[in-house]
Amino acid sequence: MVSIYALTWLGVLAAQISPGPNLAAVAAVGLAQGRRQAFFVVTGISSGMLVWSVATALGLGALIEMFPMSLLLLKFVGGGYLLFLGVKAAKAIHKGSKSVTFAPEARPLGDFQAWRRGVLVLLTNPKAALMWAAVASFLFGLGLSAWHVLAFGPMGAFSGLVIYGSYAWLFSTGVAMRGYMRFSRWFEGVFAAAFGAMGASLIWAGLREVRN
Repeated sequence: MVSIYALTWLGVLAAQISPGPNLAAVAAVGLAQGRRQAFFVVTGISSGMLVWSVATALGLGALIEMFPMSLLLLKFVGGGYLLFLGVKAAKAIHKGSKSVTFAPEARPLGDFQAWRRGVLVLLTNPKAALMWAAVASFLFGLGLSAWHVLAFGPMGAFSGLVIYGSYAWLFSTGVAMRGYMRFSRWFEGVFAAAFGAMGASLIWAGLREVRN
């Protein structure tokens, strides 16, 4: 189980480090309004991660309990989506495209408003929901129970708190943004490799089940 958690966490870490709506929200507030408000955005993002992780773990767990054969379908659908994310990231690296542009947030935000901004960014991002569903499918597909899948949620939320918190501290200086964008393609490469490996292993597990 430790190795499964480690691979899953690597994929989630890569997704969190890579450019995307979460990072853009943190950077936008940090650049314009400073470290404090950016940190509140980060706590909102981490809170939203807990919501999605609980929803996908319990929702897919209930589905598998009601329809055991749905686990096989989840292996192929979840594995396919993970592979899709990996291939998409790899294509972005090959084309050398930038996946997000950072722009300062002009409207002043209070502490609660900044926290709410982070929650809404995470909960209204369909990619976040699909990613957590794919991660849950991966864990279920490799034999973990609903409680094991549920236990992974705080791990992902904590890593998000640390990573985006670090970005909040760095981007509030304004200088770090240029350095980050220089190495963003390397982060995308780790993301592509990790999610590609997760997707391939999940589909392989499904194929072995079909053969047996």
